[in-house]
Amino acid sequence: MQRRQAGWIALFLLPTVALFLTIYAVPLGMTLFTSLFDYRLFPSRMEFVGLANYVQLFARDAQFHRALVSNLIWIVLHTTVHIAIGTILALILYKKPRGWKAVRVIYMIPSIISNAAVAMIFVNIYNPSYGVINSFLKSVGLAGMQRNWLYDPATSFISITIIWTLFSGYNTTLILSQALSLDDSVIEAAKVDGASRLQQDFLIVLPLVKHMLATTMIMAATYMLQMFDLIYLTTRGGPGVTTTNLPLMLYKTAMTENNYGYANTMGVVVIALGVLCMTLINKLLNTRED
Repeated sequence: MQRRQAGWIALFLLPTVALFLTIYAVPLGMTLFTSLFDYRLFPSRMEFVGLANYVQLFARDAQFHRALVSNLIWIVLHTTVHIAIGTILALILYKKPRGWKAVRVIYMIPSIISNAAVAMIFVNIYNPSYGVINSFLKSVGLAGMQRNWLYDPATSFISITIIWTLFSGYNTTLILSQALSLDDSVIEAAKVDGASRLQQDFLIVLPLVKHMLATTMIMAATYMLQMFDLIYLTTRGGPGVTTTNLPLMLYKTAMTENNYGYANTMGVVVIALGVLCMTLINKLLNTRED
């Protein structure tokens, strides 16, 4: 009987396993394999170079170093500031103040707009001629502070960062849904014991939703490792390499320089960073202890 059940389980799992191998495992293996080659398509060439691509990447490529630093900064900001904003708002909405449902819906709106649309919105907001920011500065007598915000090396990085850091609708919704599923008797017991609202939030609610908190932090980190379209449509990584990240550099290396082996080396680094971020976040929040 158990063998028959195991056979049926294997049969039903087979399509999923085949799909996973075809779409994820095989391409991942090919990425690792071709990162060891000088691999180009036009003209077709595939010459084994061993670890030369990795040595070039970490020892000599200054643009990669800058892109890596930018990516790491964005990961840290996104998993701290971005998640903190979403968590604080979730804790406020958890108290169900008047209009909390409307606030939840309104705050979610920027998160359901496509990155392409968001990019175009902020290109216009930051526009040096008619953008909202420069127009406001001029109207209050601060014309000297006007900037070409996306293409001034002093402001481009922070201008790009603001676009995605302040809007945390998905995280707010996920953390709030987890908090609302908690047993009310736990909070009531804390109130009876004299716990203040802050103590209830930080000593009761947050520890009980830490798995969802870890999930949102992992999502935030991987989002930064995948970020491409928004940067490409706003600054294309400029000025210089000020706002270039690893996915954008990978794209340029493959598509404009025809160097697919070197691009796949960057892809391996991105994968390794994702695994490292996931491991560190789980360790930090001790999610495996439960």
